[in-house]
Amino acid sequence: MKVRILLGAAVIAFGAGLAGLAGPVVAASADPVSAPLCPAAGLALAGTHHNLTVRGNAYVADGATLTVTGNLRLAPGSCLDAFSLGTVHVGHNVLVSHGATLALGCAPGANGPPPIAPCYFQTTNDTVGGSIIAYGPQTMYLTAVTVGHNVISIGGGPGTKAVGVSFPVKNMNIHGDLILAGWHGGWIGALRNHVDGNMVIAHNAGSRIGETGLPDSTEIDGNTVGHNLICVGNSPTARFGDAPPPHANIVGGVAVGECADLT
Repeated sequence: MKVRILLGAAVIAFGAGLAGLAGPVVAASADPVSAPLCPAAGLALAGTHHNLTVRGNAYVADGATLTVTGNLRLAPGSCLDAFSLGTVHVGHNVLVSHGATLALGCAPGANGPPPIAPCYFQTTNDTVGGSIIAYGPQTMYLTAVTVGHNVISIGGGPGTKAVGVSFPVKNMNIHGDLILAGWHGGWIGALRNHVDGNMVIAHNAGSRIGETGLPDSTEIDGNTVGHNLICVGNSPTARFGDAPPPHANIVGGVAVGECADLT
């Protein structure tokens, strides 16, 4: 019941965020990031905006700063690649629509060893004052971002046949809840995050096989959770994964479901 209440609140929050959003539209127009995550070249974003909507593909280059004092929205099917040495500050919420891809923040080990990861030896300082809310995203790459409220993702993904598509949430500092529910793709995991509220990992599916020859998703490792850790209905079930050594999750409340033995 608690899981259903949290997921229902997430959908309501996403709808409310979209209803109150207005601002300039950014149309697609090359991404110099060493490991581009968007499917095609896009528009470089920088400077200060009130509300900002991204359509098509866009990126934040190394050394650039993008500040959005209000809301940042990714339109359906769009892609924002801020997996770079750039800096992003959003005053209110980041809203990710159906089929969109968001890559935000970077830290050592975020997406493989060098030279794959552009910021393997450096941690960025991206911030979101409100929440990151996604409804039906293609995927998100979230790393080392400080979030004032919640990170919530409901549904989405390219399907489990897309083995190479991942949904990593790593090294985040989240002052509310982390909810990842209903995403289907190659791999999904939450590693080394600090979550002040609850962490809910529910009904996700991942098809990637790890280096040991065993299923690698759904990887829940090294998180510190202030309240409860709830993992239910995932395929494969939540596990430490193949990143040695496993690090137990520290939970201030209770760990239930598939994550009961991961503390």
